[in-house]
Amino acid sequence: MLFNSVRKKSFFHGVSTTSDQTAPEINLIPFIDVLLVILIFLMISTTFTRYQELSITLPSAEGAAAKGKPRDIAVAISSDGRVAIDGKRIALDQLTNVLTASAKNTGGDNGPNVIIAADGKAPHQSVMLVMEAARNANLPNVVFATQSKSK
Repeated sequence: MLFNSVRKKSFFHGVSTTSDQTAPEINLIPFIDVLLVILIFLMISTTFTRYQELSITLPSAEGAAAKGKPRDIAVAISSDGRVAIDGKRIALDQLTNVLTASAKNTGGDNGPNVIIAADGKAPHQSVMLVMEAARNANLPNVVFATQSKSK
């Protein structure tokens, strides 16, 4: 029972007697357990909703101009995920082969820079595919093109 005090009324005497007079007490341990479960549920659910509502605008940046004219391979990624290398549209499954061929045409000791110019609304997966293809073609110098901030 919730309360432990018990009152007995004597049937024959009409006098009430009490046995084991103890103060009523509520067991708080199950109550605390339920509160902790609710707290954990709220912490997890608010973390996920915060990241779902995150709005990202891709960066614009300013930097110093390069000192020399580097050899580069220009890779453009459109907003719908299409890829062009040096102005020629390329199928996604041919990226590594075309980048390897372009690297051989430019020659040099360090290898060319791969300049990725991705649209601000381009799918992240397309950018990652281009970066992976550059790595597979042994082109370690990958650079992202950005816009200058207008003053």
